[in-house]
Amino acid sequence: MYFLNEIERKKLVHDLLPLARNTGVSEELRGWNWHDPPMKPYYEDENIPMYLVCSRYCPTNRDVFLNKVENVKPKINFNVSQGITMHKTVSQLLTMFIDGDVEDFEDWWDRNKHKIKYAGKDEDGMSLLHERAKRLWEYTLHNCNAQYSNACAKQPYACERDIKATSVPFLVEHKIDGSLLGLSGLLGIDCYDYMRSIVFDLKTVPSFKDIEKWHRLYPTGYATVVESVYEVPVDIGCLVWVSFKKDRLVVKKELFFINDDMRGWWLEERDRKLEIIAQRKDPGKAKKCPDSCIYIQECDG
Repeated sequence: MYFLNEIERKKLVHDLLPLARNTGVSEELRGWNWHDPPMKPYYEDENIPMYLVCSRYCPTNRDVFLNKVENVKPKINFNVSQGITMHKTVSQLLTMFIDGDVEDFEDWWDRNKHKIKYAGKDEDGMSLLHERAKRLWEYTLHNCNAQYSNACAKQPYACERDIKATSVPFLVEHKIDGSLLGLSGLLGIDCYDYMRSIVFDLKTVPSFKDIEKWHRLYPTGYATVVESVYEVPVDIGCLVWVSFKKDRLVVKKELFFINDDMRGWWLEERDRKLEIIAQRKDPGKAKKCPDSCIYIQECDG
């Protein structure tokens, strides 16, 4: 899922990395400057989860007010449930592969299906989630095995641990403290490639027409958090979109340079939403709510 193909590697090596080296990032926008403005949050007594900073599903940001001020519980719909399920499928499979103990998909599904947060609970919905999770599992496992086999052929004297560490160089669902930047104390990064210093974020979308520019805010935010905790530069982000067309799994990736503009945009979103929480002010209802909004019942009611 997070492996780069030949074209993506060429883009990384010959385009993005030279761009990052030549253009650079302003020192004040590095995560390790969390103690000084503009990285330092104005409302230091508040915190906010990363998904609320980066999400722009609600045109007025009223979802932030409902979640953090009114403590309204969202209504989980199929799209959200599918996203949660696909994340869990990929992250747990990669973890098992790295640990050297991959179990059968059906056994894994039977152990985890009761944890799926799906409001409908109808058999058709759960059956579709099962089918798509299995397809994603098989795709990810195939790629892991291919990378591992290639590494074994190239490294005949390497130990098992080294081969796994270089063929699947990922920290998956890596837990990291975001409190230095005004975020929740425990965040989970979908994937961090520690050999290439790339932050990945996985998105499940109905179709690639649903791709949004603000999806880039997620890798940008996680990159600044990595910088704030480990004090190493993270200049490259990658979005991985997963979609299902009839019986086919389709995957699309986008690598990008996390430049000053992206970092500034992320800071604006963080500060605007922290202000909503700190001042406990309702930004008001949107003129038109997206049908997929998990708080739509609060605004339409």
